[in-house]
Amino acid sequence: MTEPTSLASWIRALCKQLDTLGLDSAALCRQAGLDPLLMDDPNAHYPLSGTTRLWEIAVQVSGDPAIGLRMSRFVSPTTFHALGYALVASGSLREVFERIVRYHKVVSDAVEPELARFDDCYCLRLKMPLGSPAPAFEAIDAFAAIYVRTCRNRLGRDYAPLAVYLRRPEPADPHQWHKVFRAPVHFAADEDRLEFALVDFDCHLDDANPELAHHNETVLDQTLGLLQPLTWERRVRNAIEASLPDGVPSAGDIARDLHLTLRSLQRHLADEGCRYDSLLDECRQNLALHYLRDRSITLIDIGYRLGFADASSFNRAFKRWTGLSPGQYRDSMR
Repeated sequence: MTEPTSLASWIRALCKQLDTLGLDSAALCRQAGLDPLLMDDPNAHYPLSGTTRLWEIAVQVSGDPAIGLRMSRFVSPTTFHALGYALVASGSLREVFERIVRYHKVVSDAVEPELARFDDCYCLRLKMPLGSPAPAFEAIDAFAAIYVRTCRNRLGRDYAPLAVYLRRPEPADPHQWHKVFRAPVHFAADEDRLEFALVDFDCHLDDANPELAHHNETVLDQTLGLLQPLTWERRVRNAIEASLPDGVPSAGDIARDLHLTLRSLQRHLADEGCRYDSLLDECRQNLALHYLRDRSITLIDIGYRLGFADASSFNRAFKRWTGLSPGQYRDSMR
């Protein structure tokens, strides 16, 4: 399995935090096996093993176990490539986090965010790729703090999530975590996740710019294509998306398109920790969210493009994915 990586510019924020403490961040990067000059390359990536080592060194030399929370002050939209600008232009916090989930691999593939809507909240889970080592606890602290800071930039400085759950053991002094999140923080949890109020996520943001967001999504799609290896999962996703306008393809249909037997296709996907039915559902959901941002495409046409037999079938599936009907979702983006 290829080692996960993160944008080198993401580490620049940590280095700025170290420099403010009077520490030599460049020397510490070299000690961790990272070339500090790569931070000037907007497309350069560092391996997870090196960034984890740098976090360990940073905690050791600073004596600050909460250093991941503090580095979020040095993060700007340019830190996250075109994703930062797409987030700034988003029409709601739900759009913000849907884009984080869709394009997070541009920043780092060491974490796989997953957004789910429940009856009482939205839940953002920070999952780890199957078979991959977990990032440093401080890196997760930083991601969580940046997500909350992003919400505050859009809704006001007093904004707070409903709750924060972290896998890290409870620190000797948890005050800094409570101070940053201003919400109940649960340590030694079974997963890293943040919970947000439904009303906060669905309200419209006045400074939205759909055209700017769409432009940056185009850049992000191109970047993702360059970053992601041509795995069987990606080949199957591409084949599904190409086939959907003609109806819902079966696993056998896709196997024939890829010149495989059904058993070979299933084995390749299993080796990568995937299942065909899950990929099909994810493809339809992702495309639905993408098409709904383009108001020139009717709801009926979107359902057709996704292989649904009628509008009611599309409505039921979309409500299962998001808790909203397609029309409600599109209206909330106004």
